[in-house]
Amino acid sequence: MSKKPAFAVGDSTEMLCSVCDLEQPHKVLTVTKLGVITKAACETCETASTFTRGVKTSVAMGSGKSASPYDRNRKYRKGQAMTHDKFGRGEVTAVIEPHKIDVIFGDRVRRLIHSQE
Repeated sequence: MSKKPAFAVGDSTEMLCSVCDLEQPHKVLTVTKLGVITKAACETCETASTFTRGVKTSVAMGSGKSASPYDRNRKYRKGQAMTHDKFGRGEVTAVIEPHKIDVIFGDRVRRLIHSQE
């Protein structure tokens, strides 16, 4: 059985940044007693992400570049950032079927359509 690495506040680890859309170094901001990351921030754009049980639960915009506006005709993939005129800033958490995506906005996940041609 492989053991997950334990992290400490201040550590740096590579993660997919939802704003940069690249694997970037992230600074660990908070951890559980067992060393599981609960909050980390991209060292490049300062976007902070919150995690519960290892799953991203919210994204707070840093001072980096802005996400592109949501477009139902565009094809999205997991981890991409967007801005929605009603829901605000979000990140794709899952691609469901060929034309549906789950996007986290603040602390709520919403199902949107994409790749509508």
